[in-house]
Amino acid sequence: MSAATSPLELGLPYPVVVARGVLGSLFELVSQHAPNHRYAFIVDEHVQRLHAPGALRGFPAERTLTLTVPSGEAYKTREEWQRLSDGLLAWGAGRDTTIIAMGGGVTGDLGGFVAATLHRGVPVVQVPTTLLAMVDSSVGGKTGVDTPAGKNLIGAFHDPSLVVADVDVLRTLPPDVRADGLAEMIKHGLIADADVFTELCGLLPDLAGARGAEVESLPDLVARSVAIKAHVVRQDAREAGLRQILNAGHTIAHAIEHVLNFSLSHGSAVAIGLVAEARLAERLGVAEAGLADTVADAVRRAGLPDRLPDGTTDQALVEATRSDKKARGGVVRYALMERVGRMSRGDGGWSLGVGDGDVMGVLGGMRGG
Repeated sequence: MSAATSPLELGLPYPVVVARGVLGSLFELVSQHAPNHRYAFIVDEHVQRLHAPGALRGFPAERTLTLTVPSGEAYKTREEWQRLSDGLLAWGAGRDTTIIAMGGGVTGDLGGFVAATLHRGVPVVQVPTTLLAMVDSSVGGKTGVDTPAGKNLIGAFHDPSLVVADVDVLRTLPPDVRADGLAEMIKHGLIADADVFTELCGLLPDLAGARGAEVESLPDLVARSVAIKAHVVRQDAREAGLRQILNAGHTIAHAIEHVLNFSLSHGSAVAIGLVAEARLAERLGVAEAGLADTVADAVRRAGLPDRLPDGTTDQALVEATRSDKKARGGVVRYALMERVGRMSRGDGGWSLGVGDGDVMGVLGGMRGG
């Protein structure tokens, strides 16, 4: 195997490959790490037009099926899961089938959940084609769908057999979509590595620009961000403790998405959530003074918002946080930062129960401007 297709040393139970131009080696990689009799591609409809022909090269046509899914969080539903599952079963997919989920986080979560439940579990290969999916959802084994009650409330842990991230495909993304991934990369630096955060901040204007995918160090930055998530995941695969720090910014972010019916991108919601929860940490005396301003500056440098969007109210957002899967006994729990690169232990479990009044006090100061 060439150096370009060599897996990262992450200590995970599955290999992760991050490189430029690696999509052309997909069949070689799948044949090595997830070989099977049949192969079923679950592909985002836009990705299917742009990248599927090259990715399919080498796969046996008579034993390979391609199913497309519409783009957008609105399609990460039980109905789509049923349609895809029924299509696979009608084709004859059994435990001799490897599913290849190719697209952004929605496709990865949905394809992974199909794989987790088809015949009680078949192999899945994650091929993320957005920066957000590369550094976040493709690694960690979380799969699932949304419901009217909230995001990711139906799902399963189902590790992939392989993750293949071709950084070159990011050239086809518009800057605002690429910025969604920058939000998660900012988060990774904030929660675990101050050096990564500082280096990333210096490059954010270039990475957020029209030619951001051309930045020479992007593959290394993606790999380092993946390594941060992998370091957390391998210590706490089922989110019983440390893995909760990966939820930094996400309690408020998921509430914003829910209230706006997913009309705001995930990265934009996470950016706002990171700022809001940093301000909450300062208000509670958990974080050092000035942290929230540092976070707000970083998200602005990435071209992301740091204020609450129109169409939301403080009360609606607080009510939406109660449907978050991290809520316990009616108390909403937050993963809060102490400073750049360090998370708080909370009240013993890497999260802290916070009253609605404190949350309302923070949200009230994040409008306008």
